Amino acid sequence: MAPATAPHGAPHGADGSGETRRDFLKLTTGAFAAVGVGVVVWPFIHSMNPARDVLALSSTEVDLAPIAAGQAVTVMWRGKPVFVRNRPPEEVQAARATPLSELKDPQPDQARVQRDQWLVVLGVCTHLGCVPLGQKSSDPKGDYNGWFCPCHGSHYDTSGRIRRGPAPLNLAVPEYTFTSPTQIRIG
Repeated sequence: MAPATAPHGAPHGADGSGETRRDFLKLTTGAFAAVGVGVVVWPFIHSMNPARDVLALSSTEVDLAPIAAGQAVTVMWRGKPVFVRNRPPEEVQAARATPLSELKDPQPDQARVQRDQWLVVLGVCTHLGCVPLGQKSSDPKGDYNGWFCPCHGSHYDTSGRIRRGPAPLNLAVPEYTFTSPTQIRIG
């Protein structure tokens, strides 16, 4: 039996037209299959995104106006307490005067605040996740007038830096921005 010939007498595919058509069909079929898989899979992938109520919790607005100098408030953000403290000048000076060589986790006060008087830290002890005391005027504030974790005896200073005890790190500073002179957004 003779091989199939192209219109001009050459064997089918010898001029490349058969192979290019086949390649084109394979490419087109593959592209349609990929789009089809994407259309089917996308709703499942999209269902894994956080819900609107969860996204609403991803940031918290805090009004700073009612917080007097020397006072602190606790707000919740992503299920964790955040300490917002209006530090009087003497607390700021004490934090700035501390030599970094005395700190377990050396970090200057200026790196922990955006505005000198306002300190914003996660209220979670870096040892085992307890909530340190020091927010209320009646709470023990530890040896450095900051926060004290009674669970294992960690002492934090007025910049939220670990000074004594088993905690390995300073209280974490969450991402926050000033939206006005008297308002911040955490998260």
